[in-house]
Amino acid sequence: MHLTTNALLALSQLAIEAAKKAGALISEYSTKDVEVKNKEAADSLAAQVVTEVDVKAQNTILEVLSPSLSEYDLALLTEESVDDKSRFKKDYFWCIDPMDGTLAFTEKTPGYAVSIALVSKTGEPLIGVVFDPVTQNLYYAVKGQGAFKNHKNWHPDLELENKSTFTLHMDRTFPKYEHYDEFINGLEDKLQELKINELQLQKQAGGVLNAIWSLDQAPGCYFKLPKPTPGGGSLWDFAATACIFNELGAPASSFDGTALDLNRSDSTFMNHRGVLYASNPIIANIIRKLPLW
Repeated sequence: MHLTTNALLALSQLAIEAAKKAGALISEYSTKDVEVKNKEAADSLAAQVVTEVDVKAQNTILEVLSPSLSEYDLALLTEESVDDKSRFKKDYFWCIDPMDGTLAFTEKTPGYAVSIALVSKTGEPLIGVVFDPVTQNLYYAVKGQGAFKNHKNWHPDLELENKSTFTLHMDRTFPKYEHYDEFINGLEDKLQELKINELQLQKQAGGVLNAIWSLDQAPGCYFKLPKPTPGGGSLWDFAATACIFNELGAPASSFDGTALDLNRSDSTFMNHRGVLYASNPIIANIIRKLPLW
């Protein structure tokens, strides 16, 4: 089945409705005490934490999107449900993270968001919707239709000229990385060459807002290195933001610069190739060449 532009636009409106409804539910719980559980996942605490709100947010999203599964013959992949592998059989699938950044949510700090994407069987993101319940900011994109923030055409300034500050958005575990100090020193040197004098470090958010903030607070970047063990985020952490980056012409790729593997056949994790999001291609090239191994 081939989805027309009109179909994609209609599905994007459903995804926006679902994301905002889930965001409203999450906001209702943001000041309440919620039960925190651990699930089998990767080796980081951020990947293991789950709450009742994650599940309720997913149910809210599915109430909106479920009718589209039969109407448009779509598959479904969500963080809080078992992967039924239907994404390999259908031409397109919804890829849903009902609340990315759950750890920030449990700590009652900004950094969590709803993320909904529509991805083709070949792994191409066609729709990306991100809703931040804290700021109420809505970001979305449809392939070939541009990117939007709060329903207005979004054209963030992604150039490096006349910029004095650069933000590295990172996972909480990255400062423990063996080559962290060497990497930071090397990055500061390269930024100085670009006449960017201040490096800011941000490590409170989940992967979705780490990517979005790299654009909204440009210049910036966010990456995960390839590694042999499961982890590195999952498909639902990157599918929506990849669509938004693509529409803005900003780099969103595997760490080596190849296309993101957004329908990985043997896992939902992204550790096999890593990921790299940058507000500018020059920044992406700098990150790849710095001492990280």
